[in-house]
This record gives sequence, structure tokens and C-alpha cells, in this order.
Amino acid sequence: MLAVATVRPTARIVEAGTLARAATLAAETDDLLLMLLDLKMPGAIGYSGVALLHAERPAVPILVVSSADPARALPEVRRFGAVGFLSKDADLAAIERAVAAALDGEAVTVDRGGPHDAVSDAAARVASLTPTQLKVLLGVLDGRYNKEIAHDLGISEATVRAHMTAVLRKLDVTNRTQAALAARALGLGITD
Repeated sequence: MLAVATVRPTARIVEAGTLARAATLAAETDDLLLMLLDLKMPGAIGYSGVALLHAERPAVPILVVSSADPARALPEVRRFGAVGFLSKDADLAAIERAVAAALDGEAVTVDRGGPHDAVSDAAARVASLTPTQLKVLLGVLDGRYNKEIAHDLGISEATVRAHMTAVLRKLDVTNRTQAALAARALGLGITD
């Protein structure tokens, strides 16, 4: 918060303790300029918080601030819509530069990791899910039935089934259980 206040002294800072609250604030806050997101925020599974907030407000930059391994997390958070990644142990000056760059619409690269490896085919499959497909898969990971997922998302069961079919195809599996296992194996449920 100190870095944001230094970079933009007139900024109104809004905090959310859970992903659900962050999504609500993202939808309801008209003057939102930047979202700072911790990957381990309650309610988030893996990179789902980035994908869900980006789907809610695609024009608002998301800067992930996390203790996750930057070499692994940076390409993933970018794939899901974030402008960059900051290590929680970055110094204040680096955080201020990153916040300023994000507010100016620039991509942010502040990591202490080495060169980034090419994304595996498995990670690319998870990254190819649309926000709604991701929400459906998260419902499956949570053990919810199609009817419950439909209710949660405000869509029909037929639409949930259509999204689930697309998820199965993209993950190259044949049923919900395999999809859930594949998603966990591909890192969706991992928040390091």
C-alpha cells in the first residue's frame, strides 16, 4: 500500500480479503486503475484469481505480488491476463517502479529468477481455457455438480455441459474426474 500511495498519492485504495470480494469490488468500482493480487488469496486456486479478475475487468491492469517462484509464475500470470509479477521480497523502489509502469499501461518484469523456460504443452492447455471454462473447471475441482455450477454462474445446465465438453477437449481427457486430476497435475490447484 505504501508503494501505491507514493506513486499515486491521491489514489483511493480498496482492499479485499478474498477472491470473491475482489471480484465484487472489481465489478462495482468504476474508477479502478490497478489491481494488486496475491496468488494465495483465499478463494483462489492456482492462477484462477488472475483469470477471474481479468475476465471481470479486462482493461484494468493486474499486478501479481506473490512469494511464488518468479521464473515459473511470471509467464503463467501473463497468460491469464496480468501485466506482471513482483516478488514479495522486492524492495520498495522496485515495487514503486512496477506500480508506476502498470499504471502507465506497461508490462512489468520484476523478478529475481533466471531465464524462463518454454511453457509445456500441459500448461498451454490450461492457459487456453476461457474464463467461463475456467470457472466451470473450478466448480468441478470443488466437487460441485453441473446444476450447482450453473446456479453459481447464473447460466443453464446445458451451457455448463457445453463448457465442460470444451474443457474435456482442451485438456485431452474423457470425463470430469480426469479433468479434475489433469487440472491439478497441470498446476491449476497449485499455489506455491
